[in-house]
Amino acid sequence: MQITRQADYALRAMIYLSRLEPTQRAATSQIADEQHIPPSFLAKIISQLSIAGLIHTSRGARGGVSLARTPEEISILEVVEAIDGPIALNECTAASGSCQFGEDCPMKPIWCDTQVELIEKLRKTTFAQVLPGHNHNN
Repeated sequence: MQITRQADYALRAMIYLSRLEPTQRAATSQIADEQHIPPSFLAKIISQLSIAGLIHTSRGARGGVSLARTPEEISILEVVEAIDGPIALNECTAASGSCQFGEDCPMKPIWCDTQVELIEKLRKTTFAQVLPGHNHNN
């Protein structure tokens, strides 16, 4: 199980933006270059993050991209879901009736519990916490 490459790129872009001063903006070309993200891919990602309300974009000489909220207020989960949609480890965790074994499946509780734990971990982890110098032991 993996997040999509697009979600990985979005997370890298958000980490980059989290390192900026609150009043700073970054050019998408600069983000793409420094984070090794194909520019065409990044354009779509920036659009999706903007629609989700996670970043601000502006055009022009003083334009660029910046976070819509502080790094402490944006979770990893918000970014992953903005790009990939809701997390589902298996189809049975997203829609009941999708498995022929239904509620009798011995794997369903494991998938459901693991999904809840993963979502909670990503919800509790903010971009401020993944920046260098932050204690990662929580």
